[in-house]
Amino acid sequence: MLTNNPSVEHWNTRYSESGYAYGKEPNAFLAAHFTRVPKGKVLVLADGEGRNGVFLATKGYTVTSVDWSIVGLEKARALAKEKQVELTTVLCDLEHFQIKPNEWSGIVSIFCHLPKPLRQSVHQACVQGLMHGGVFLLEAYSPKQLQFGTGGPKTEELLMPLNDVIEELNGLSFELAHEIERDVIEGKYHTGRASVIQIIAKKQ
Repeated sequence: MLTNNPSVEHWNTRYSESGYAYGKEPNAFLAAHFTRVPKGKVLVLADGEGRNGVFLATKGYTVTSVDWSIVGLEKARALAKEKQVELTTVLCDLEHFQIKPNEWSGIVSIFCHLPKPLRQSVHQACVQGLMHGGVFLLEAYSPKQLQFGTGGPKTEELLMPLNDVIEELNGLSFELAHEIERDVIEGKYHTGRASVIQIIAKKQ
């Protein structure tokens, strides 16, 4: 369905494995900075097995997690039940998911790697989708990640150059936008030193 992107069958197979592919704990960048997101409705893009959406729900946010893997979302709902929180899940690929304008206090994108044309349109929709004062929070692998091989896409097209993403988020005010190397240890598929970009941006 998405050119050069692993198919939904790939993700259903990965999420069918025992345990949680990326663990049950939230992404470290999100856990460190979630308080920058105003309380309210938060959209989590490509949330897979739900570790990030469920974390935000435990912190009092009203969370919608969207993903195209039915298996992943089943595990997300199970994790929400385990943590005794409410989580709305939407089964849809991001090519067809409508991000309504002025709807969200926060939009979270953690390792949501898409082909460039789709990424551009999704990011532009995110800018429109935030309420005034809303915050967009992103962590993703940069093209330098190909040198590390510790997780993420294997083709440069699906990786995120920082300057490109900043341009795609035109209309937001950047509180943080940088590329760093850090240890990403999140389940068995994110396993070591990595090159990532991190963004926190607000809609004024």
